[in-house]
Amino acid sequence: MRRLDAPVLPSERAETVLPVQEAESTPVAALLRLQRRNYLLGAGAVLLGLVLHCLVTRSLPPVLVGTQLLSIAFFCVMGLVVGSGWVSLKWASVVAGLVGTLSVTAFVHLSGGPLSPYFPVFVAMPFMVTLSMPDSRLPTLLAGLSCIGAVVLIDVLAQAPASRIVLQVVSLSTFVGFATTGTRMYRRMLDAQRSAHQQRLEALSQLADSECRRRHAERERAEVERLVLVGQLAAGVAHEVNNPLAYVKANLSHLLREGRDVDPDELLLVLNETQQGVLRIQQIVTDLKGFSRVGGLEDNERGFLEDALSEATRLASVRLRERGSVALALDPALPAVRLGQRHIVQVVLNLLLNAVDAVEQAQPGGPVRICVRAWCVAEGVRLEVEDNGPGIPPDVLPRLFEPFFTTKPPGKGTGLGLALCREYVARSGGSLHAENPPGGGARFVLLLPAAPGDVPARR
Repeated sequence: MRRLDAPVLPSERAETVLPVQEAESTPVAALLRLQRRNYLLGAGAVLLGLVLHCLVTRSLPPVLVGTQLLSIAFFCVMGLVVGSGWVSLKWASVVAGLVGTLSVTAFVHLSGGPLSPYFPVFVAMPFMVTLSMPDSRLPTLLAGLSCIGAVVLIDVLAQAPASRIVLQVVSLSTFVGFATTGTRMYRRMLDAQRSAHQQRLEALSQLADSECRRRHAERERAEVERLVLVGQLAAGVAHEVNNPLAYVKANLSHLLREGRDVDPDELLLVLNETQQGVLRIQQIVTDLKGFSRVGGLEDNERGFLEDALSEATRLASVRLRERGSVALALDPALPAVRLGQRHIVQVVLNLLLNAVDAVEQAQPGGPVRICVRAWCVAEGVRLEVEDNGPGIPPDVLPRLFEPFFTTKPPGKGTGLGLALCREYVARSGGSLHAENPPGGGARFVLLLPAAPGDVPARR
């Protein structure tokens, strides 16, 4: 025989049938256990009423005892059946309401009819069914109509006056109406809660989708800015590659021209110079390839400033060439920081290239001097990038880190570099700001928190 389960949220308009094995891991199992307990409590209440009646009246009416024992057995069986998921909750409540009405009718009729002290139970019956199945009007309505019919039957059997029958029917119908209205209000509240819950789920889904889109746009924006930096280095890369390539070609031409008459010592010197030139070209290509590699900003990243600053300085040197240099002054015991290695390179390289652009705009052809200092502080590591440029105008300083704000000529900048730098640093728990030092020029100050754990600085 197939076992049927109750709906997840019972309703008179729809039912869901599930195997009990699946229901055991869902809210349906809890609902079934609750209904089973209600039926068993109902059986206990009938048994307690029967015992009290027999004790108080000091009698043991066989018909009354028999009918109530049948009711008790019925409620026990219904508790087991409903708790096991053999029938749906709504129809079980309908049957239980009808059987309960028959039990009360027998009890009232055999204990005094209209004068029975248990007569008010007819008023309570619809409300008891409502508590058992509050989201469906059918069990309450059927229980109420059966109670009205039972009252009329008891009054007729007792030959009660017609006026009393009418008044009792009217009053009981009023209470049935209250109980039915209660189920309607509960169902509306349940529908409103379902609608609100669905709206919350949709809002959360839209929020999650929006967050995914934002992260995707952020990654694309970061990659665009990184490629813009690579493009700004393109001219310098050509120059840097041409220099070692020129003397590599010259050395090879010399060896071909001299042939076997080359002095061994001179041959070793030429080969060593050639190797150095090839290694320089390889280093430039490796740095650019690594810097332009796609990658996102992940949580719990860590980076080492010494390696990152060396790489950023090498990349910036293709723009500086013979016009200037970058001086590094680093604490010998710098810890790892919470910003990833590649993002440290991007931040520092952006600051270095901005310094080069600022000096070139203010002093075309003039020397470029950039100093990078880093040392340990209470917050983690303090990193300063200072140049010998004209400084930052006071009206520009408050807007310096705004997205798409730039003082460079059209086509020379996107206005995203410094905004992304501050965002990277802020997401790692640090800070980035700009200032004009007393001696002139501009200074960018980064505070980077140390990575969790005792991680020694790399060498």
